[in-house]
Amino acid sequence: MKIKKIVPCMDIKGGKIVKGVNFEGIREIADPIEMAEFYNKSGADELIFYDIAASVEGKGIFVELIKEVKSKVTIPLVVGGGISTLSDVDLAIECGASKVSINTGAINNPEILKEAADKYGGEKVMLSMDIKRVDGKFMIFRGAGRENTGIDAIEWAKKCVALGAGELVVNSIDTDGVKGGFDLEMLKAISDVVSVPIVASGGAGKKEHFAELFKEIPEIETGLAASVFHLKEVDIKELKIYLKGQGICVNI
Repeated sequence: MKIKKIVPCMDIKGGKIVKGVNFEGIREIADPIEMAEFYNKSGADELIFYDIAASVEGKGIFVELIKEVKSKVTIPLVVGGGISTLSDVDLAIECGASKVSINTGAINNPEILKEAADKYGGEKVMLSMDIKRVDGKFMIFRGAGRENTGIDAIEWAKKCVALGAGELVVNSIDTDGVKGGFDLEMLKAISDVVSVPIVASGGAGKKEHFAELFKEIPEIETGLAASVFHLKEVDIKELKIYLKGQGICVNI
């Protein structure tokens, strides 16, 4: 059985960690440096950082924050937000990112996935997908979840993996911040059409949701959450002990 990973996600805006519900009602909740150090000690397998305003506001990646966090933690860092060119990928990796997560940049120019994978290997290139149901179909959204691109999420996943994306971050807008459980239907639909690792995002509210995720969809390798970890509603060490007791393989 593959080892399952538990990963906190930090959505960054204005230098602070923020969180909302269904991608709306964004509010500041923590300092990213302090939280990164906390997660480094708490057993997180990776940290994902997204500058959620970068693509919307046309900004580049948050270089200084990446460097500072990298100097204080030992676990891998994944960086996303504002990555639209190969030069952006270069910069993120030079600053200490173990992987880059590309969302809007790939929608605007899918070839960036191939360029980055050719240079660094697909294992360093993640595609981030913000997905919402529209008339019964899974559709790709952009602009912090505000704009329907008209792209079918299932076809998009297949296309981007073929281009070189070595991992998918599958974000459910419908369950984001609701804490009612992961969007298993959507995650299963994506996992059925690709063979690369998938990071499940959106909906975790308690430790049982992670067990349900890994048991219901064994292909999913990573469970991601934000506010339940930031607000210490779920402790990562305790979560991993619980998962191990459920017969799920994790690093403790």
